[in-house]
Amino acid sequence: MKFRNFKMVGYVVYGRGSFNQLDEIIAPYRQKDKPMIFLIDHFFLGGPLIDRLPIRGKDKIIFADVTYEPKTIYVDFLSQQLKEDFGSVSGIIGIGGGSAMDLAKAVSLMMNNPGSSADYQGWDLVKIPGVYKVGIPTLSGTGAEVSRTTVLTGPTKKLGINSDFTPFDQIILDPELTADAPALQRFYTGMDCYIHCIESLEGTYLNEFSKSYGEKALQLCRDVFVKKENWGADSDDKLMMASYAGGMSIAYSQVGVAHAVSYGLGYLLGTKHGIGNCIVMNHLEEYYPLAVKEFKYMVEKNNIPIPAGITKGLSNAQFDTMINVAIGMRPLWENALGKDWEKIMTREKLKALYERL
Repeated sequence: MKFRNFKMVGYVVYGRGSFNQLDEIIAPYRQKDKPMIFLIDHFFLGGPLIDRLPIRGKDKIIFADVTYEPKTIYVDFLSQQLKEDFGSVSGIIGIGGGSAMDLAKAVSLMMNNPGSSADYQGWDLVKIPGVYKVGIPTLSGTGAEVSRTTVLTGPTKKLGINSDFTPFDQIILDPELTADAPALQRFYTGMDCYIHCIESLEGTYLNEFSKSYGEKALQLCRDVFVKKENWGADSDDKLMMASYAGGMSIAYSQVGVAHAVSYGLGYLLGTKHGIGNCIVMNHLEEYYPLAVKEFKYMVEKNNIPIPAGITKGLSNAQFDTMINVAIGMRPLWENALGKDWEKIMTREKLKALYERL
């Protein structure tokens, strides 16, 4: 048996106020006449966080449009623009939610790799390391800060660039940065973490490595969304570590049904990942009965709206598009349903599930 040898994040700093160390952390990686690029969620445009950035010399701030999840065409545009403006850069600093961090990882890779980012959607297609990259989450839940993928919507599919060159070289986990996150967004993204844990812990790929992280992350999610009555600073601390541990839990396993189906929604309808997972999870009693019951309790307790009827009126061709994207996530289905998953999740059954959403 050959074991998978995973590349993890190089360096991690955690703690309230740790963002203030960004300047000294990135200083050794600055190259003469090559700027650091701060790729920041446009949510922070005009906000006080911008004044805290350690801008030096030719450094550039790019406010990333994350209205929709990252597209390969946007990654290609950003990386090509940076090449034209600077030739090369010292590094990419991604600040924001999962979309901003995925963009940062993808742009880092495309600064050094030829062609389009769409060419690298899949597993282990990247052959050349990207430029130095740092991830700083301002939302907790996606696990993008630790994952070896950067999820992108391309011309024909929604699929990550999964490779040993994708993980960040450095992450800064500062719970203070998540304090002003909108309540709805915080819940939807937090549920991404919760669903990571459920799909990992109940999957056929489960092992003690994944289990140890998944159980801790699930406990932290429950502390925040099931047990607590009011949101406090400790909630931000716990959810940030839940996101980290939840991302680690799937590093050596996989996610499952909710994520596979959500990818189809994201590709066709542009549904954001966190809320897409919630929409799907609401209908997965057949696969995760106890978790769905707990999920619905958290939704009700936290007074969160879950959109319904989003696939109403779609054509058969549009359903086929979503089904093709979802079915293409083979490792996810095998983790969820076993090696004979294709006999269990037929196209007809998947269409019926999409019709209920």
